[in-house]
Formats: sequence, structure tokens, C-alpha cells
Amino acid sequence: MSEPARVVFEKVRKRFGETDAVHDVDLDVAPGECLVLLGPSGCGKTTLLRLVAGLESVDSGVIRIGERVVNGVLPAERDIAMVFQNYALYPHFSAFENIAFPLRNKRVAAAEITERVRSVAKRLELDALLDRKPAQLSGGQQQRVALARAIVRSPAVFLMDEPLSNLDAQLRVQTRGELKRLQQELGVTTIYVTHDQSEAMTLGSRVALLRAGRIEQLGAPLDLYRRPANRFVASFLGSPAINLWPGEIDGARVRAAGALLAVAPELRARIAESERFEVGVRPEDIEIRPSSEGGGRILVVEPMGNETIVTLAHGGETVVARAPADSAFRPGDAASFQIPAERLLLFRALDGGRIG
Repeated sequence: MSEPARVVFEKVRKRFGETDAVHDVDLDVAPGECLVLLGPSGCGKTTLLRLVAGLESVDSGVIRIGERVVNGVLPAERDIAMVFQNYALYPHFSAFENIAFPLRNKRVAAAEITERVRSVAKRLELDALLDRKPAQLSGGQQQRVALARAIVRSPAVFLMDEPLSNLDAQLRVQTRGELKRLQQELGVTTIYVTHDQSEAMTLGSRVALLRAGRIEQLGAPLDLYRRPANRFVASFLGSPAINLWPGEIDGARVRAAGALLAVAPELRARIAESERFEVGVRPEDIEIRPSSEGGGRILVVEPMGNETIVTLAHGGETVVARAPADSAFRPGDAASFQIPAERLLLFRALDGGRIG
């Protein structure tokens, strides 16, 4: 197998007509790392992947794979393997022939092809399926054949473009775990594109969250979740989504959603008295409490099996919280809520940037 390669983007830009699909992106993917490109449709994540693959040309800037600048280098000469959303299997080939195809193109000896294909097939539990054609395989099995075809090439870089999106929910979770195990075992540099935050949080050693062709934040998944750079990052990650309410200063505390909330002193010191801001709180950081004094009313109770999602109307705002599975809340109950000071996130209303 090739040594895992570093992939570097330096001020990379790509335009389609008058639109900047990728705008001056700087990114350094370490050898053996799994970096996830995450973001909504049209944010530029797939374009970045296609630029690395050589399927699109760079308008300006530099892309390096290892020590080599690959601007203008043909896709076949970049030592990469790509797994697509639609698997792109040849319907008239068996699973064995699909996996072997890139090796036959390289004119690898027949005995070595057989050995490498069977070795990869065993790793992906495809041993008994090698004689079947794609139409005889389930979606998950087809996906594993596509992965095997990429792995058998022993590339320096894997490029994966939403490879799990065609699978049903249960199979997607199962295959996600298999992908993570494989990437860790193989140690191949991997750039993985998805719009699914669960995939990003699970698979990536780092996540680059994009919007409109720019990287909004780059870091470990938990850093993006707990220390979002701005309101967009905070809102994009999390299900249920983060609560966001207009806030105002009230002495040493802040007032939001009709409640007076304690705030860490160092964070309070960074808020100007005249500054407009929003308060953000993750649903799991809110404790809903029955309240005989009123204050709020429970609107919706959603039992999820392992937890209960509770929606509360309070102070003219909606408060969404995670509660224990055995919670006895009912719609119409009077309730209030409490939040630990260290769990408050504050965002400037002007530009959405996080305060503190």
C-alpha cells in the first residue's frame, strides 16, 4: 500500500460563472487523517473533493498531494481512489471483477489480482458474494464492493463523496462504524464529504464546516459542537437544534426566554452594556422542572425511548430540552427551566460571532 499522503490546499479558488464555489480555502490534511467536509448543499464541499480528484480544475491557488503539486495532473496519476454516492459499479461484472477492475487497468499479474481481491473481500466480509453481480446484492453489499474497489488500489488518499446516503437509516449507522474501523486500520488519508452531522461527528478526526465556499470552522468534532465559532456553526450541529433567544444584560446575569440566567463572570465581562446578543443553549444542557408558580407551559412531549424531548413555551420563546426517558411531563403542565452558567453560549447579533 502507498504511504498515506498529506493533502494541502493553499488559497484554492473555484468559480462557476459569477459564483465562487470555493473561495480562497487553506487546508492541511495530515497523513493518515480522516477529515470530514461538512455543510449544506451548495457550500462547496463536493467541489473541493473534485478539485483534489482532478475532476475539476483549480482557478487559482495550489493543491498538493504529498510533495507534488497536482494542479493539471490527470486524475489517474494522482494516486487517489474515490467512492461515490451511487457506487458506480459495472452491472455486467461480478463483484470480483468490479473490485479487480482498477488492478486490471494497471496490468497487475492475474495471480496478484486474485490474492489482493480475496484479501480485501475477506476484510469487508464479501468472500461469499464475489460471484454475484450488483443486481444480486443489497445496497449495503454494493457499497462494500465499491469500498473494496477503492481499497484494493492501495492509494495514498481516499476521497469519499456521501457514500452512505443511499442506505436506509439502520444500515447507514452500521456501515458508518465499519468505515471508521477500516479507516483506522488502513491508516489512509481520507477526505470524506457529507451533509450529515452524525457522520461528521462520528467519522472525522477533524471537521471542516463550510458555508458559501468558505470554511466557517475547522477542528475536532466536539470543539465545533461545544465551542462553535459563530451562530451558523452552533445551529448546523445538533439534533434537536440549539436554542437561540434574544438576550439582554440584567446586572451580573442575562435575561433570555423570560428567565434570569447566571453567566460565567469572565463571559459577562466581555459583553458591552449596549451590545445586542443572542443566548444559545444545547437541549441537553437544559433542566425542565415542574413549577407550581407557572412561568411556562409544556407544549409537546416526544418520548424517544432512550430520552424524552420536551418543548416548553416560556417568556414568549420556545425552549427545547432533553429529559430522562421516564419523565412524567405532559402537555399543558406548568414548568420552568434551569441552565448551568458554564453551558451558556453568547453570540453577537450583528455578525453572529461567538462572544468569549
